[in-house]
Amino acid sequence: MNIYEQLNGVTLAYLGDAVYEVYIRKYLLSKGLTKVNALQKKATNFVSAKAQASLIMLMEEEKILTDEELSIYKRGRNARVNTKAKNTSIVTYHMSTGFEAVFGYLSLLEKKDRIDELAKYCIEKVEAGEAHEKHLQ
Repeated sequence: MNIYEQLNGVTLAYLGDAVYEVYIRKYLLSKGLTKVNALQKKATNFVSAKAQASLIMLMEEEKILTDEELSIYKRGRNARVNTKAKNTSIVTYHMSTGFEAVFGYLSLLEKKDRIDELAKYCIEKVEAGEAHEKHLQ
């Protein structure tokens, strides 16, 4: 067992939030967006709790997560969170915490290729309009 397997899901999500956000910001800049307000508005489509919950549901449906990643997702999703969900349900918030935990865990293991693969998947799904709130119902 590596040391990172002992970290709780919220701690992994803390890092994963930043890791995923950087990927999205780089992607948006590569698209030529330069105005900060437009960047922040567009980023919400990728990084909101609702978007992340929808993306993790798609990942589960399409079985693209490894058993290890699925376990980390569940650890993050089921973690006791001491913050209040803003503008979303507590279930959606927990799912997004699990989503972020996967990125945090992979980052700590320095699995850059896998992070690249999952981030690319997420970007493609959002841009194709496949990551919607309808998946959350």
